Amino acid sequence: MQIESLKVFCDLVETKSFTKAAQANQVTQSAVSQTISALERQFKSLLIERSKKHFRLTAEGEVLYDYSKRLLQTYGVIQSKVQELKHEIAGQVRVAAVYSVGLHDLPPYLKRFLKEHPAVNLHVAYRRENQVHGDVLGNLVDLGLVAYPARDAKLEIVPVREDPLVLVCPPEHRLAKLKSVKLKGLAGEKFISFDPDMPTRKALDRYFKEQDVVVEHVREFDNIETMKRAVEIDSGIAILPEPTVRQEVANRTLAAVKLEGNYRRPLGVIYRKDKVLSPAMKAFIQLLKETP
Repeated sequence: MQIESLKVFCDLVETKSFTKAAQANQVTQSAVSQTISALERQFKSLLIERSKKHFRLTAEGEVLYDYSKRLLQTYGVIQSKVQELKHEIAGQVRVAAVYSVGLHDLPPYLKRFLKEHPAVNLHVAYRRENQVHGDVLGNLVDLGLVAYPARDAKLEIVPVREDPLVLVCPPEHRLAKLKSVKLKGLAGEKFISFDPDMPTRKALDRYFKEQDVVVEHVREFDNIETMKRAVEIDSGIAILPEPTVRQEVANRTLAAVKLEGNYRRPLGVIYRKDKVLSPAMKAFIQLLKETP
């Protein structure tokens, strides 16, 4: 029995999905099935009761899962400590980032991290916020990078930084001439917005409600790039993180106006509470806290 087999078993138990367990371990679904069968033969016990409608651990499966989790965590600590003693930053780091963060914030950090730590195999996926949480909880990735990280009993949150939110409009828009604007000054405006289920949209809706401001959501998107293009053709105005529009402001295709008040988008790294962070994972998180 290899420790990799126990990891496959634990991932299957936690995701209740042969597909996700296979993805987490970079093997086929058939390999997952074979691993479980081999464990059942070794322990001469049925470990999982599975059918089309049910997925449940047997008493023997519960025991194996409990002690396997402890063993895997101990093994992770050993690996981490040995690497630290050798001053070695290597191995694999799997990251999932929401689109708005991954496409605009990550590139300079990725470039620097890969240059400083060439022995690390870094994988980055761009996902919607709920998918990032699911991937982290399902152990499909090691770290998640999200905006407005929500508390979860199973997750650790490491604050990275907070980006100021600004009003974004075409340079010829009447609001572009202002040095700053209050939220109340946006009442009745046509807005290019995030999709309603996205954390930044929820935060903005809360700010508007607190100020008793009503805007017209004319178009809704799940990514900042499309939102910026819609603003450029004068479909409406938007509120976006300031770093995401610096290039357009410099090129004078968009104007950014300061919002009066402390409106910021917090960014954070999330990972499972039972995750043992390797030196490479710690180095990546530390880098994200620095100015690019």
